[in-house]
Amino acid sequence: MGGREAGMGGGSGPLRFLLLLGAAGSATPWDLRSLRCSFSAACECDFRPDVRGLECDLALNLVGQHLVRQLVVKGVREFLQNHDPVKPLVMSFHGWTGTGKTFVSSMLVRNLFRDGLRSPYVHQFSPIVHFPHPEQIKQYKENLKSWIQGNLTNCGRSVFLFDEMDKMHPGLIDVIIPFLGPSWVVYGTNYRKAIFIFISNGGGEQINQMTLDLWYARKDREEISLQDLESAVSEAVFENPNNGFWKSGIIEEHLIDLLVPFLPLKQHHVKQCVVNELIQQGLTVRQDIIQAVADSIPYFPEEERAFSSTGCKTVASRVTFFS
Repeated sequence: MGGREAGMGGGSGPLRFLLLLGAAGSATPWDLRSLRCSFSAACECDFRPDVRGLECDLALNLVGQHLVRQLVVKGVREFLQNHDPVKPLVMSFHGWTGTGKTFVSSMLVRNLFRDGLRSPYVHQFSPIVHFPHPEQIKQYKENLKSWIQGNLTNCGRSVFLFDEMDKMHPGLIDVIIPFLGPSWVVYGTNYRKAIFIFISNGGGEQINQMTLDLWYARKDREEISLQDLESAVSEAVFENPNNGFWKSGIIEEHLIDLLVPFLPLKQHHVKQCVVNELIQQGLTVRQDIIQAVADSIPYFPEEERAFSSTGCKTVASRVTFFS
């Protein structure tokens, strides 16, 4: 801090610190926390959880995912209310492309940390970027364990996002099992307040098929419960040798607290995504553009066109094209 203090003027660092404390004598707790954060790199300063904000964000911006809203808000709220959790919060997001998995994870992080995804305590892993070569899996395991341990040592409130788990090399992810279970300390690191999120297309086919079967049975999509999907999704990812969770101890040892299924979207959901995108781009909300974009997206089954094959994934580019 020597260089920064020299540039402040008005006396030495410790003296100036005491003067600032004196000036803050009548400060509010929030002001005192901000003052402390200006002199500290503690991760708690960046950790600003806002569960009500998360709930509002999901209600306003997440389209067609009633189960996701219920599960994520309830799980995060209960975890944060427990000031002495016995294990980290571990969530696994499953569903077809374009159904909102990455969108929800970024929304969650934005309501947990002041700097959102830019926070130094939010860590994202991609198999394509970080673990591209199967022949180097031994080195990847060592690296991953070291990264997790180092970041938890730096900040027990860290969040770890593992994207595209369906493309992860089988066996690699099991190296982090010691950090996910109910233990007090691992490798000298207190890790129980961390959050781990796995994102995967794995199980998406099963979710789509079960949703379609219920649609054929004339059951409302909003009647689907977690119990209808959980076992089928777990079995699908555990038994698939091309999935990062294949024969994984994370599944076997029931270390995932919340398995969150993302349902396929219907055309009226896609239209809502178009409206949201038009507003976000500052464009006029026009019915002809909404209909044109919705009609241009592929649906399944082909004849009935009940559900979007790509969710809302291509909506942004199509809005640009039709506007």
